[in-house]
Formats: sequence, structure tokens, C-alpha cells
Amino acid sequence: MIPRFKPRLGYRELAALFRFQPGAVAAFETAFARAFGGGYALAFPYGRSALWAFFKAIGLYGAEIVQPAYTCSVVAHATVLSGNVPRFVDLRLPTYNMDLDQVRAAINPNTGAVISTHLFGYPLDVDNLSKIVREAEARFSRKIWIIQDCAHAFAAEWRERSVVAAGDVALFGLNISKMITSIFGGMLYTTDADLAHRLRTFRDATFKRPGYLKRMKRVGYFLAVYPAFAERVHGLVHWLQEETPLLNRLTKAYHLDEKIAFPPDYLESLCPCEAEVGLVQLSRYSEIVRQRRQHAQYYDVHLPRPRGWELPPLFEGATYSHYVVRVPDREAVIKALGRHGVQLGRLIEYSVPHTAPYRSFADGQRFPLALKCSETTINLPVYAGLSSVARERAVKAIESFAHDGLPGRAAA
Repeated sequence: MIPRFKPRLGYRELAALFRFQPGAVAAFETAFARAFGGGYALAFPYGRSALWAFFKAIGLYGAEIVQPAYTCSVVAHATVLSGNVPRFVDLRLPTYNMDLDQVRAAINPNTGAVISTHLFGYPLDVDNLSKIVREAEARFSRKIWIIQDCAHAFAAEWRERSVVAAGDVALFGLNISKMITSIFGGMLYTTDADLAHRLRTFRDATFKRPGYLKRMKRVGYFLAVYPAFAERVHGLVHWLQEETPLLNRLTKAYHLDEKIAFPPDYLESLCPCEAEVGLVQLSRYSEIVRQRRQHAQYYDVHLPRPRGWELPPLFEGATYSHYVVRVPDREAVIKALGRHGVQLGRLIEYSVPHTAPYRSFADGQRFPLALKCSETTINLPVYAGLSSVARERAVKAIESFAHDGLPGRAAA
């Protein structure tokens, strides 16, 4: 089965896993900062840990944090667990990013920050966002932090400028499903030396060194990844995750979408072995982005347009962490392509303020587009290393689906 995502890994990452050199985490931070703009980078065990630490380090408490309704729930978890309040904003199609008119309306005297998520690798209009926030700061006479959530975007570009340095701090996730990986892990990036010192001081005083058991778990997890994503094996892995509690339980232990909580090791620092893998992955970044863009362009040209399907736009500066399509009957499409050996993703299956833990934060708003996308989106394989043969199989499977007369049949 062709997996819906697959990390770009090779023998160099495998060798790095057992390098055990001192100073690996610091070296990873230095290389990461150099790769994404030359500022300051700080490593964390998870992206959510990094966001939580940012709020704690700057002393932001009891403030409203403007953020997307349609994104990973861990963003809201970090907000609430740091003692702040999420203020949700609906998205705007076709790029899935926050509606900036709603952002302007949501900012109020109690707003402490705005999280600018560049979902699926599409850059948000950071110039307009900056203007909105600066005007609000003048109006309310208070600092409003801008956090660039680059977990999907990395160095996506808005008008030929990386979004990474377009705010006070940028947030990255580095788990196995991200564009580059350090097994798990997260990173904060800033160009402000004083802020970097403040964040580092808090982190070093709060997070403890990872124990031997955690390091061995990371090594074991990473070694399991190699065979798990091989096409000949992935069908079994997919079945175990979808039809049995074994892998499904492991996945949910880290996603925690239905309760406001973090993994138990969220305050244990990044392991050196993770940093070593991350260092190798950094050297692959440019090629990974190039291939993702190439796959998106291929799909845009060759995919059929069954009735009711909405393909994503090709967008200047996008990095395509996912190639997301809206379809009328998601489960029928997923099952049909699964029979052709193509796994489709359901990346974000919820609108955060519609989930049980966050309904009380919705403030009477409905977020119709976030709800619609949570129920209708699929994502096609677009990972670096996807072969032309596998890509063609995905297209032919959709052609077959459209031809079979199932829901979503192509218009005559």
C-alpha cells in the first residue's frame, strides 16, 4: 500500500541514531537557526511543549490567544495548559488559513497573542496580519505577540519572503509526519537575542534531561519506522492502526484530541539521538520541498475533477506539507482508493471549538468552514521520495473511482 505520508529517511539518519556525540542538541539548534534565517533556535521535546514554554517564559497568563479553529488541537492545549484562553477564528478558503477579517474583529483589550498558522504549507498574508496587530497594539496600548506556526509550512514564503521571521517567534514541529523530522521534537525560532536568552533561561530551568529509557524508546520507535512505511509492509501497518487497538492506542497517546493534556514526557528535553537525526534531515530540506512542489504540480495537471471535488490551489511560496482535497463522501473515497492500494489521510478530522473540551470556548460562534473541512478533506500522498509510478497509481485510482459511478462521479 502507498502510505499517505512517509518520512524521507536513509542510511545517514540510521547512522546518526547511534552517533552519541556530545553537544548534539546545541549543534542542531545552531544548524536549524542557520538554515531558517540565521537567528536563534531552541529545541524542545514537542512543538506543543515549545509553545507552552513560550507563554510561560514571557509571563503571559490569563490572556486571550487568537488562533485557528481548524488546526491541530495541541495548539489549543498549549494555550489552556499555560493558563491562557483560546479565541478561535474560522478559516478562509481555498488556502485553509485564518480569515484575517475575523482576526481583526477578534482582537480585544485582553488579547495577548495571535498564532498565525500556515496550514498545509500555505503562507498566510503576514503583511496584513502584522498591520492588523500593530494597529491593535496602538489602540489597546499593549504588546500583542505574533507567533508563526510553521509546523506545516517550515520556510513557506509570502511574496518571496520566508514567513519564519515575520513575527516575534516561529514554532516548528519535528515529529515523524512533518516535512523534516527529529523523530519527535519541536523548535522555537526568533531573531530577538534578548527573547532567545529569556526562552533559553526558562527552558533550562524547567525541562529535565531525558532519561536512558526515553532515549531507548526513541531509538526503537525510529528503527520501527523504516519497515513500517515500506509499501509491501504498510498495508499491514495500516490495518493494525485502523482495525486494532494496538497502534491506534499509540497514536492517540500523543495526539490527545479529546482531552486537554500533554504526553507524560512533555517536560523532558530533546534526546541527543533525535538531534543527530535532525541534523541529517536539515541537509535534505531543500530537496524535500522541491519534490513536494513537483508532486503538487503533477496532481494539479493530471487529477480528474469528479463532481463535487475541490482541489487545492497551486500557490506561490507554498511548501505543500499536504495535498488536501475536499470531497462529498470522504469515507467512500478512502475505502475505494484503499482497495487500489493507496492510503488517503484524514489529517484534521475536527474543528477544535466543536470538540468536547473546547465547546465552552466557542463563545457562541459556529465556525462553519472549519466544520465543513473537518468532515470533507482528504490528503493525497505528496511526500518526498514518492515515486512517479506510485503517483500515477494514485491518479489512476481516482480516475477509476470517478468512472465507477460512485458518489462524486465526474461530470459529463
